[in-house]
Amino acid sequence: MTVLMGSTARYTFTVTWSPEDEEFVATCLEFPSLSWLAGTPEDALAGLRELVDEVVADLRESGESVGGRRCAAGTGPRRTPVG
Repeated sequence: MTVLMGSTARYTFTVTWSPEDEEFVATCLEFPSLSWLAGTPEDALAGLRELVDEVVADLRESGESVGGRRCAAGTGPRRTPVG
């Protein structure tokens, strides 16, 4: 079970294996320019969560818009049932 804490709980994270880097890469839907590479999926996710937390804090501190809203219903990735 994963417990989401802090300001990053509202964001959408994905961790996948990167054959090119031979490491796991974590990405964030709401901050597509950010990513984090690590040897385990847990470390990749933890590293990116910390980075996103820092970026959000910097944006708020400078008075900039944080943005980072999730996709509206019906606009995200679609899944096609198999079978």
